[in-house]
Amino acid sequence: MAVPLERKRNIGIIAHIDAGKTTTTERILFYTGLEHRLGNVDDGTTVTDWMEEERKRGITITAAAVTCPWRDIEINIIDTPGHVDFTAEVERSLRVLDGAVVILDAVAGVQAQSETVWRQADRYRVPRLVFANKMDRPGADFDKCCDMLRHRLGATPLPVQIPLGSGQDFAGVIDLVTMQARRYDAATEGATFEDGPIPPEMHELAQLHRDEMVRILAEKCDAVMEKYLDDAPIGEEELRAAVRRETIANRVVPVLCGAAFKNTGVQALLDAVCDYLPAPNQVPPVEGTHPKSGQAIQRQASEKGHFLGLVFKVASDEHGDIFYVRVYAGKLEPRQHVLNPRTGERERVTQLFRMYANERVGIGEAVAGDIAAVTGLKASSTGDTLCDPRHPIVLGGMSFPETVVSMAIEPKTSAERSRLDAVLARLEREDPTFRRRVDAETGQTIVSGMGELHLEVLKHRMLSDFHVDANVGRPRVSYKETIVRAAEHEAEYVPPIGGHPQFARVRLRLEPMPGSTEFRVQFLVGDEEIPRAFRSVVQEGVEGAASAGVLAGYPMVGVRVLVVGGAFHPTESSEGAFAAAGARAFREGAEKAGVAILEPWMRFEVMTPEAHLGDVLGDLNGRRAHISEQAIRSGVHVLAGKVPLSEMFGYATALRSLTQGRATFTMEPVAYLPVPDEVARAMAL
Repeated sequence: MAVPLERKRNIGIIAHIDAGKTTTTERILFYTGLEHRLGNVDDGTTVTDWMEEERKRGITITAAAVTCPWRDIEINIIDTPGHVDFTAEVERSLRVLDGAVVILDAVAGVQAQSETVWRQADRYRVPRLVFANKMDRPGADFDKCCDMLRHRLGATPLPVQIPLGSGQDFAGVIDLVTMQARRYDAATEGATFEDGPIPPEMHELAQLHRDEMVRILAEKCDAVMEKYLDDAPIGEEELRAAVRRETIANRVVPVLCGAAFKNTGVQALLDAVCDYLPAPNQVPPVEGTHPKSGQAIQRQASEKGHFLGLVFKVASDEHGDIFYVRVYAGKLEPRQHVLNPRTGERERVTQLFRMYANERVGIGEAVAGDIAAVTGLKASSTGDTLCDPRHPIVLGGMSFPETVVSMAIEPKTSAERSRLDAVLARLEREDPTFRRRVDAETGQTIVSGMGELHLEVLKHRMLSDFHVDANVGRPRVSYKETIVRAAEHEAEYVPPIGGHPQFARVRLRLEPMPGSTEFRVQFLVGDEEIPRAFRSVVQEGVEGAASAGVLAGYPMVGVRVLVVGGAFHPTESSEGAFAAAGARAFREGAEKAGVAILEPWMRFEVMTPEAHLGDVLGDLNGRRAHISEQAIRSGVHVLAGKVPLSEMFGYATALRSLTQGRATFTMEPVAYLPVPDEVARAMAL
């Protein structure tokens, strides 16, 4: 039977790598009755990490969706990757979720990727709560986690629990709403627990934290403030309602604690998801525009409204493409026709599924608030809106970062060419941060991704999963080109000697967009100069020239191209002539504007024991690193800053050698910046 909207939760599990996302998700599946044994990352027995590469590496690569019941609530959970190379999985998951659980390592606190996923959640205004995991580890510090949430992320942490001990003495949690202690039974793998009075030695501390919780809520909520000032008692339900309101409004972040691997605190986390995170009809209406008029449209979550959904992920298996869709309004059924307003085409849904990681279960309908998978779509991709053909609307899409690493790939035989192209097209449909292009000079196919690990995983899938017989080059930095200043230039198409007379003239103004990785083409020209029939080919010519680069063959970014003039001949102008004139005007205009080569810089964080600090610092300085932060967390030195990606190839191996395997590091793209002059000169030769 259909579950009412108010009894649904769509949440994501997000965190830094190795904070315990997948372990927490596996415990959730066990305690909700979906699984009858506990999955283990180290043993390769997890449900949500189902790919061979995920189990072999012990990391999450692709977001997995599961649905489970808790109390009378249906919870759709998406377990997302923690590694920055797979950040697109987090981005597109958060785009369609109503709430998120952020897992922190209670020893390390807020880490580099914790900040990244927090910013992604901020971008989509996703309410969240925090689970301080690994409280059983030496050095675990719940208060430090709250301080880091406040100072590093600018959040207002609201502890609704405190730990009952920490490290090897961690025994359970104290609920500040009910003012009871909860201890978990190790004999039942934490499936049973006992609520009882708070130990006398902890009662004063618990009361202090509860008073602080009420004080924070009083600052946000008038009803609580009134009772707080009158020193009147505040009931449990009233407190939960206040926490829920402020959480949904993104004014506070409830903080809980536990140790998922030791089966402690997960049931209370599920209770908090039900109590504090919003149902689909308790978040603001989705906003979109009419595809033709551009008029703003809002749609409230309702099963009776006109159908509206968003494709947020495309996956392929032996049966073909499957499209993950978040349904915002109305109902979707098999054999239903829907409109894709981006393409203007009608699509026919053939089958509907509810996904359990890589397993699919057929369903008869998906209604508002559901996350479902569909088959049969032909012209849809990640970020596309699907809607009722009679009530068109376009929802805002998703933005993904620029790729920073590339490698060449070519088939070993000509017979393998079409097979390779088909596999690359399939991977491109699945992964919005995977790019491919053909090098104009060598004819090689160049594939690009978010990092060495990203390309390594894709390479393994191509060679092992799809059995493509190909030669693959070593990963290399994806450089870009840009212009230094504005310039204007006009070019004509000059037909070859003896060729058929053709004419086209295009005038462009090129303007730099500092700090941007976009490339835009805009037309500020009348039909009397360049008729509308030729504008698309002018744009294709400009974009083709930009993708091949001007100085060293790297794609151009950070450029706004304004088509400001031109001329045509009624009988001698052609599409080919205008495409060629546009390309020539761009190349010559870019040379006039001056071209600079850009390289990707990464934000890094290295955690090392003090004994190896000097060696790590010296090595980073030799890699052109700019160190902006040096701190000590739980006895470990943390170095953070920016560094060119070109200097960091093979850094994992170098760091292991420098520190006897005791240091760790993370990186994420931060900006494209000009390369030093001496490097640029060498690259342009």
